[in-house]
Amino acid sequence: MYRLTGIFLLIALFSACTETDDLSDAYGNFEVDVTTISSEANGRLLFLDVSEGAKLDIDKLVAQVDTTQLHLQRAQIRASIQTLPKKLRNTLDDIEVLQRQRANLVRERDRVERLIAKQAATPKQLDDLNGKIEVVDQQIAALRTQTQTGNSAILAEKGPLLAQIEIINEQIRRSTVYNPVEGTVLTKMAEPYELVRAGSPLYRIGSLDTMTLRFYVDGLQLQDIKLGQEIEVLIDSGEDGYKELTGKISWISAQAEFTPKTIQTKKDRVNLVYALKAKVPNSEGFLKIGMPAEVNFNK
Repeated sequence: MYRLTGIFLLIALFSACTETDDLSDAYGNFEVDVTTISSEANGRLLFLDVSEGAKLDIDKLVAQVDTTQLHLQRAQIRASIQTLPKKLRNTLDDIEVLQRQRANLVRERDRVERLIAKQAATPKQLDDLNGKIEVVDQQIAALRTQTQTGNSAILAEKGPLLAQIEIINEQIRRSTVYNPVEGTVLTKMAEPYELVRAGSPLYRIGSLDTMTLRFYVDGLQLQDIKLGQEIEVLIDSGEDGYKELTGKISWISAQAEFTPKTIQTKKDRVNLVYALKAKVPNSEGFLKIGMPAEVNFNK
Protein backbone atom coordinates (compact mmCIF):
# COMPACT_ATOMS: atom_id res chain seq x y z
CA MET A 1 0.00 0.00 0.00
CA TYR A 2 2.84 2.37 0.89
CA ARG A 3 4.64 1.49 -2.33
CA LEU A 4 1.52 2.23 -4.39
CA THR A 5 1.06 5.52 -2.62
CA GLY A 6 4.66 6.44 -3.39
CA ILE A 7 4.16 5.57 -7.05
CA PHE A 8 1.06 7.77 -7.20
CA LEU A 9 3.01 10.65 -5.64
CA LEU A 10 5.80 10.29 -8.20
CA ILE A 11 3.26 10.28 -11.03
CA ALA A 12 1.60 13.38 -9.59
CA LEU A 13 4.93 15.22 -9.24
CA PHE A 14 5.93 14.28 -12.78
CA SER A 15 2.62 15.53 -14.12
CA ALA A 16 3.00 18.80 -12.23
CA CYS A 17 6.51 19.30 -13.61
CA THR A 18 5.25 18.60 -17.12
CA GLU A 19 2.44 21.16 -16.77
CA THR A 20 4.93 23.71 -15.45
CA ASP A 21 7.28 23.04 -18.36
CA ASP A 22 4.35 23.63 -20.76
CA LEU A 23 3.73 27.13 -19.39
CA SER A 24 4.88 29.92 -21.68
CA ASP A 25 7.24 32.66 -20.53
CA ALA A 26 4.81 35.54 -21.06
CA TYR A 27 1.33 36.40 -22.27
CA GLY A 28 -0.08 39.36 -24.11
CA ASN A 29 -2.38 40.71 -26.79
CA PHE A 30 -1.93 42.00 -30.31
CA GLU A 31 -2.38 45.67 -31.08
CA VAL A 32 -1.67 47.96 -33.99
CA ASP A 33 -0.29 51.46 -34.34
CA VAL A 34 -3.35 53.54 -35.16
CA THR A 35 -3.28 56.88 -37.00
CA THR A 36 -6.33 59.13 -36.77
CA ILE A 37 -6.86 61.15 -39.94
CA SER A 38 -8.64 64.42 -39.20
CA SER A 39 -10.04 67.29 -41.21
CA GLU A 40 -7.81 70.35 -41.50
CA ALA A 41 -10.63 72.63 -42.66
CA ASN A 42 -14.07 73.85 -41.64
CA GLY A 43 -17.13 73.19 -43.76
CA ARG A 44 -19.43 70.58 -45.19
CA LEU A 45 -17.86 67.23 -46.02
CA LEU A 46 -18.66 66.70 -49.70
CA PHE A 47 -17.42 63.11 -49.82
CA LEU A 48 -15.45 60.57 -47.78
CA ASP A 49 -14.24 57.69 -49.92
CA VAL A 50 -13.26 55.18 -47.22
CA SER A 51 -14.85 52.02 -45.85
CA GLU A 52 -13.91 49.95 -42.84
CA GLY A 53 -11.64 47.06 -43.74
CA ALA A 54 -10.50 48.63 -47.00
CA LYS A 55 -6.80 49.05 -47.70
CA LEU A 56 -5.62 52.52 -48.67
CA ASP A 57 -2.46 53.56 -50.46
CA ILE A 58 -0.47 56.68 -49.62
CA ASP A 59 -1.68 59.88 -51.31
CA LYS A 60 -5.05 58.42 -52.27
CA LEU A 61 -7.75 61.12 -52.48
CA VAL A 62 -10.20 60.24 -49.71
CA ALA A 63 -12.18 63.35 -48.76
CA GLN A 64 -13.14 66.87 -49.80
CA VAL A 65 -14.47 69.70 -47.66
CA ASP A 66 -16.58 72.38 -49.34
CA THR A 67 -14.49 75.40 -50.39
CA THR A 68 -17.21 77.64 -51.88
CA GLN A 69 -16.88 80.33 -49.21
CA LEU A 70 -13.10 80.32 -49.50
CA HIS A 71 -13.25 80.85 -53.26
CA LEU A 72 -15.68 83.74 -52.78
CA GLN A 73 -13.41 85.35 -50.19
CA ARG A 74 -10.43 85.02 -52.52
CA ALA A 75 -12.35 86.61 -55.41
CA GLN A 76 -13.37 89.52 -53.17
CA ILE A 77 -9.77 90.18 -52.13
CA ARG A 78 -8.56 90.03 -55.73
CA ALA A 79 -11.19 92.62 -56.67
CA SER A 80 -9.94 94.87 -53.87
CA ILE A 81 -6.39 94.61 -55.23
CA GLN A 82 -7.57 95.60 -58.70
CA THR A 83 -9.19 98.79 -57.34
CA LEU A 84 -6.02 100.02 -55.60
CA PRO A 85 -4.58 101.87 -58.65
CA LYS A 86 -7.84 103.83 -58.93
CA LYS A 87 -7.36 105.10 -55.38
CA LEU A 88 -3.95 106.58 -56.14
CA ARG A 89 -3.99 110.39 -56.01
CA ASN A 90 -2.86 112.09 -59.21
CA THR A 91 -1.61 115.59 -58.31
CA LEU A 92 0.30 116.33 -61.50
CA ASP A 93 -2.33 118.82 -62.65
CA ASP A 94 -2.32 120.66 -59.32
CA ILE A 95 1.45 120.83 -59.30
CA GLU A 96 1.49 122.08 -62.89
CA VAL A 97 -0.83 124.96 -61.94
CA LEU A 98 1.43 125.96 -59.07
CA GLN A 99 4.49 125.75 -61.29
CA ARG A 100 2.85 128.14 -63.81
CA GLN A 101 2.10 130.53 -60.98
CA ARG A 102 5.73 130.34 -59.89
CA ALA A 103 6.97 130.99 -63.43
CA ASN A 104 4.78 134.11 -63.64
CA LEU A 105 6.08 135.33 -60.29
CA VAL A 106 9.69 134.76 -61.37
CA ARG A 107 9.14 136.80 -64.55
CA GLU A 108 7.53 139.54 -62.51
CA ARG A 109 10.46 139.46 -60.06
CA ASP A 110 12.95 139.79 -62.92
CA ARG A 111 11.02 142.76 -64.29
CA VAL A 112 10.98 144.47 -60.89
CA GLU A 113 14.72 143.93 -60.51
CA ARG A 114 15.27 145.78 -63.81
CA LEU A 115 12.97 148.59 -62.67
CA ILE A 116 14.85 148.92 -59.40
CA ALA A 117 18.07 149.35 -61.34
CA LYS A 118 16.40 152.27 -63.09
CA GLN A 119 14.95 153.43 -59.75
CA ALA A 120 11.45 152.86 -61.14
CA ALA A 121 10.44 150.29 -58.45
CA THR A 122 10.95 149.84 -54.73
CA PRO A 123 12.82 147.04 -52.88
CA LYS A 124 9.58 146.24 -51.04
CA GLN A 125 7.98 145.15 -54.32
CA LEU A 126 10.90 142.77 -54.84
CA ASP A 127 10.60 141.37 -51.31
CA ASP A 128 6.89 140.77 -51.79
CA LEU A 129 7.49 138.79 -54.99
CA ASN A 130 10.23 136.70 -53.38
CA GLY A 131 7.86 135.93 -50.52
CA LYS A 132 5.13 134.82 -52.93
CA ILE A 133 7.59 132.58 -54.79
CA GLU A 134 8.66 131.00 -51.49
CA VAL A 135 5.02 130.33 -50.57
CA VAL A 136 4.39 128.63 -53.94
CA ASP A 137 7.53 126.53 -53.49
CA GLN A 138 6.26 125.41 -50.09
CA GLN A 139 2.86 124.54 -51.56
CA ILE A 140 4.46 122.43 -54.30
CA ALA A 141 6.67 120.57 -51.78
CA ALA A 142 3.73 119.97 -49.42
CA LEU A 143 1.55 118.66 -52.23
CA ARG A 144 4.26 116.25 -53.38
CA THR A 145 4.79 115.00 -49.81
CA GLN A 146 1.08 114.48 -49.20
CA THR A 147 0.70 112.67 -52.51
CA GLN A 148 3.66 110.39 -51.85
CA THR A 149 2.50 109.60 -48.33
CA GLY A 150 -1.07 108.89 -49.39
CA ASN A 151 -0.11 106.76 -52.35
CA SER A 152 2.43 104.81 -50.31
CA ALA A 153 -0.30 103.97 -47.78
CA ILE A 154 -2.61 102.81 -50.57
CA LEU A 155 0.10 100.69 -52.21
CA ALA A 156 1.00 99.23 -48.80
CA GLU A 157 -2.46 97.66 -48.66
CA LYS A 158 -1.50 95.29 -51.48
CA GLY A 159 0.98 93.26 -49.42
CA PRO A 160 -1.48 92.23 -46.66
CA LEU A 161 -4.15 91.48 -49.27
CA LEU A 162 -1.76 89.18 -51.15
CA ALA A 163 -0.91 87.49 -47.84
CA GLN A 164 -4.62 86.89 -47.22
CA ILE A 165 -4.88 85.22 -50.62
CA GLU A 166 -1.97 82.92 -49.72
CA ILE A 167 -3.73 81.99 -46.47
CA ILE A 168 -6.94 81.20 -48.33
CA ASN A 169 -5.01 79.17 -50.92
CA GLU A 170 -3.53 77.11 -48.09
CA GLN A 171 -6.98 76.62 -46.56
CA ILE A 172 -8.29 75.45 -49.94
CA ARG A 173 -5.37 73.04 -50.24
CA ARG A 174 -6.03 71.63 -46.78
CA SER A 175 -9.70 71.11 -47.67
CA THR A 176 -8.66 68.21 -49.88
CA VAL A 177 -7.67 65.15 -47.84
CA TYR A 178 -5.12 62.65 -49.13
CA ASN A 179 -4.41 59.49 -47.17
CA PRO A 180 -0.99 60.00 -45.53
CA VAL A 181 -0.16 56.42 -44.50
CA GLU A 182 -0.59 53.02 -46.08
CA GLY A 183 -2.81 50.67 -44.16
CA THR A 184 -6.29 49.31 -43.47
CA VAL A 185 -9.22 51.49 -42.44
CA LEU A 186 -10.12 50.43 -38.92
CA THR A 187 -12.91 52.90 -38.09
CA LYS A 188 -14.90 55.35 -40.20
CA MET A 189 -15.78 58.33 -38.03
CA ALA A 190 -17.64 60.72 -40.34
CA GLU A 191 -20.16 60.65 -43.18
CA PRO A 192 -20.61 62.79 -46.32
CA TYR A 193 -22.55 66.06 -45.93
CA GLU A 194 -21.75 66.34 -42.24
CA LEU A 195 -20.31 69.61 -40.99
CA VAL A 196 -16.71 69.16 -39.88
CA ARG A 197 -14.19 71.44 -38.23
CA ALA A 198 -10.42 71.49 -38.28
CA GLY A 199 -9.41 68.61 -36.03
CA SER A 200 -12.60 66.58 -36.53
CA PRO A 201 -11.60 62.90 -36.94
CA LEU A 202 -12.58 61.34 -40.27
CA TYR A 203 -11.22 57.80 -39.95
CA ARG A 204 -8.62 55.65 -38.21
CA ILE A 205 -6.09 53.63 -40.15
CA GLY A 206 -3.39 51.14 -39.22
CA SER A 207 -1.08 48.70 -40.93
CA LEU A 208 -2.12 45.09 -40.30
CA ASP A 209 0.77 43.63 -42.29
CA THR A 210 2.89 43.66 -39.13
CA MET A 211 1.16 43.45 -35.74
CA THR A 212 2.50 44.57 -32.39
CA LEU A 213 2.36 42.07 -29.54
CA ARG A 214 2.34 43.79 -26.15
CA PHE A 215 3.29 41.56 -23.23
CA TYR A 216 4.81 41.75 -19.75
CA VAL A 217 7.76 40.12 -18.00
CA ASP A 218 9.18 40.31 -14.51
CA GLY A 219 12.53 41.73 -13.53
CA LEU A 220 14.30 38.37 -13.55
CA GLN A 221 13.17 37.60 -17.09
CA LEU A 222 14.10 41.08 -18.24
CA GLN A 223 17.78 40.46 -17.54
CA ASP A 224 18.01 38.03 -20.45
CA ILE A 225 15.99 40.06 -22.97
CA LYS A 226 17.34 42.59 -25.45
CA LEU A 227 16.04 44.68 -28.34
CA GLY A 228 15.95 42.86 -31.65
CA GLN A 229 15.81 39.46 -29.98
CA GLU A 230 13.71 36.88 -31.79
CA ILE A 231 10.95 35.19 -29.81
CA GLU A 232 8.50 32.38 -30.35
CA VAL A 233 4.87 33.51 -30.49
CA LEU A 234 2.03 31.01 -30.03
CA ILE A 235 -1.58 31.69 -30.96
CA ASP A 236 -4.62 29.44 -30.72
CA SER A 237 -5.18 27.35 -33.82
CA GLY A 238 -8.45 25.60 -33.03
CA GLU A 239 -8.31 21.86 -32.60
CA ASP A 240 -4.75 21.76 -33.90
CA GLY A 241 -3.49 23.43 -30.74
CA TYR A 242 -1.11 26.33 -31.34
CA LYS A 243 0.27 28.05 -34.39
CA GLU A 244 3.90 29.04 -34.04
CA LEU A 245 5.13 32.42 -35.27
CA THR A 246 8.34 34.36 -34.94
CA GLY A 247 8.49 37.87 -33.58
CA LYS A 248 11.20 40.40 -32.84
CA ILE A 249 11.31 42.58 -29.73
CA SER A 250 11.02 46.23 -30.76
CA TRP A 251 10.49 48.06 -27.47
CA ILE A 252 11.26 47.53 -23.79
CA SER A 253 9.76 49.79 -21.15
CA ALA A 254 12.28 51.58 -18.97
CA GLN A 255 9.82 51.80 -16.08
CA ALA A 256 8.27 49.06 -14.01
CA GLU A 257 4.53 48.97 -13.35
CA PHE A 258 2.12 46.91 -11.33
CA THR A 259 0.86 43.78 -13.06
CA PRO A 260 -2.29 44.55 -15.08
CA LYS A 261 -5.21 42.47 -13.84
CA THR A 262 -5.78 40.94 -17.26
CA ILE A 263 -2.15 39.90 -17.75
CA GLN A 264 -0.52 36.71 -16.47
CA THR A 265 3.20 36.38 -15.85
CA LYS A 266 5.38 33.35 -15.37
CA LYS A 267 5.60 34.04 -11.64
CA ASP A 268 2.33 35.23 -10.17
CA ARG A 269 4.04 36.39 -6.98
CA VAL A 270 5.83 39.17 -8.85
CA ASN A 271 3.96 42.45 -8.47
CA LEU A 272 6.10 44.68 -10.66
CA VAL A 273 6.50 43.91 -14.34
CA TYR A 274 7.92 45.52 -17.47
CA ALA A 275 5.99 46.03 -20.69
CA LEU A 276 7.52 44.89 -23.97
CA LYS A 277 6.48 45.06 -27.58
CA ALA A 278 7.36 42.69 -30.39
CA LYS A 279 6.73 43.00 -34.11
CA VAL A 280 5.08 39.94 -35.62
CA PRO A 281 4.56 39.58 -39.41
CA ASN A 282 0.93 39.13 -40.42
CA SER A 283 1.25 38.42 -44.14
CA GLU A 284 -1.59 35.87 -44.02
CA GLY A 285 -3.85 38.26 -42.12
CA PHE A 286 -4.99 35.88 -39.41
CA LEU A 287 -3.70 38.04 -36.54
CA LYS A 288 -6.38 40.37 -35.18
CA ILE A 289 -6.38 43.33 -32.81
CA GLY A 290 -6.88 42.14 -29.24
CA MET A 291 -6.07 38.51 -30.04
CA PRO A 292 -4.21 36.81 -27.14
CA ALA A 293 -0.83 35.19 -27.63
CA GLU A 294 1.88 33.42 -25.66
CA VAL A 295 5.58 34.18 -25.77
CA ASN A 296 8.58 31.92 -25.29
CA PHE A 297 12.21 33.06 -25.10
CA ASN A 298 15.29 31.09 -26.14
CA LYS A 299 13.29 28.59 -28.10
